[in-house]
Amino acid sequence: MAKKTDSRAVSLVIDGKKRIFDIDDPVLPSWISDSAFASDDFPHKKKLSSESYSESLEKLQIELIKVQFWLQATGKRIIALFEGRDAAGKGGAINAITNAINPRMARIVALTKPTETEAGQWYYQRYIAEFPSAGEFILFDRSWYNRAGVEPVMGFCTPEQYELFLKQTPRFEHLIADDGIIFFKFWLNIGQEMQLKRFHDRRHDPLKIWKLSPMDIASLSKWDDYSAKRDRMLKETHTEFAPWTVVRANDKRRARLNLIRHMLHSMDYDNKDKGAIGDIDHTILGFGPHFLRKSED
Repeated sequence: MAKKTDSRAVSLVIDGKKRIFDIDDPVLPSWISDSAFASDDFPHKKKLSSESYSESLEKLQIELIKVQFWLQATGKRIIALFEGRDAAGKGGAINAITNAINPRMARIVALTKPTETEAGQWYYQRYIAEFPSAGEFILFDRSWYNRAGVEPVMGFCTPEQYELFLKQTPRFEHLIADDGIIFFKFWLNIGQEMQLKRFHDRRHDPLKIWKLSPMDIASLSKWDDYSAKRDRMLKETHTEFAPWTVVRANDKRRARLNLIRHMLHSMDYDNKDKGAIGDIDHTILGFGPHFLRKSED
């Protein structure tokens, strides 16, 4: 157990109340544990059972295998990018998709910070280099949307670069859609107390501590800044040809199932079994800034 220190304690205002959160304290405060699951007015009272989750996920993964055969037969291509709050479950959602399919034709892209050469290129250039060839399924664990969130919040780009990104991105994504690529954009949203709980879990679990980055710690006091940038991003880049699918992810299990269902319902692949896919929970998954505003009103 790590020695407690006050060096990373931060003062937060949550629901109008001033709170002190010390991520190094092994005891999770009750004001977090008692409200984490319900934060952001999450519409369910408890987590989906592991039995229901496993049963549904297996059916969906069988459908994903059908999708992969369809991609290989037709040469169609898929890009799915995953953005969201830190600790929202992006990696887990990606793993739920890729776990049962052929990794030779399904590739996860998680780029680190740009090299000096990449920093001198057109901003989208290093992402385009990872785009799919015929029959491929590419999943971006974070994407070019770094410039809509973490970069402006943490001061890693100029205001001019940020504004140019918001202007250029719909045009860029129009080219993706015009080229026939099946394109999904997912934003995973969690409540503030849930984010704190997951950060705390990572800090005190030796198998998860690698997930907790210095950037996570630095972001603890910047919740409102990230919220403002998220709202602007959704407003400026939610389009008919590249819509944002918003997923409320306090329950990772429900989030994963519903985003996979959305992908499967969106494609007309061979031997599709709509009964196996099941219905989307529209309290969990919706589209664009309007859905998120409804959940946060």
